Amino acid sequence: MAEQSSIHPYLNWTKQRIDEMDATLASLEAQAGKAKAESKVKADQLIADLTKRRDEFQAKARAQQESGEAALKAGKAQLETQWQGFEVQVKTYFDSLGKQVDQQKATFHSAAAAQVKAWREAAEKFQSEATKIVAARRTDLDAAVKQMKADAAEAEARLQKLKQAGSESWAGLSAALAESRKAFDGANQKTGDALKGAARSDTA
Repeated sequence: MAEQSSIHPYLNWTKQRIDEMDATLASLEAQAGKAKAESKVKADQLIADLTKRRDEFQAKARAQQESGEAALKAGKAQLETQWQGFEVQVKTYFDSLGKQVDQQKATFHSAAAAQVKAWREAAEKFQSEATKIVAARRTDLDAAVKQMKADAAEAEARLQKLKQAGSESWAGLSAALAESRKAFDGANQKTGDALKGAARSDTA
């Protein structure tokens, strides 16, 4: 679970970038359909180049995701460079168009909507994971407490039996107390560990 949780930020990061690339491409494609012939050729070429960049980014992200956490950390810098290349190409395109404010605004709105959606989805994923962890720890804690109560009832029953018998020597009673104490110490440690684990999960 710890490895999976540490991977989530990477997954969210790559998904956000891919979603933003997709939104930018969709906006540019919509605008290219309205462009004049000369501008349309330029826009179509940009869209083809950006689509290739997005596909390469997506393929590399998937490959790294399957390679484990160490590959994710090492590969993120490469993906960041690819992402920046995508951004620079979009900026260069808009710079070459001059004052095409409507197209810039439309693309910005699409990219911003993709970012907002990614933020919300990431927050929901983390909330879901947090709930699962807390629930799992709560189950562990409840099980440890239940076991401790059962052990206490069993120890109490044994001690009551010894009290009623009255014929046991002190050595026998003392041994029963030591056994009960040992059982208590084990149950106490186990329940305390479960409680600490739940608290650590809540603060992590």
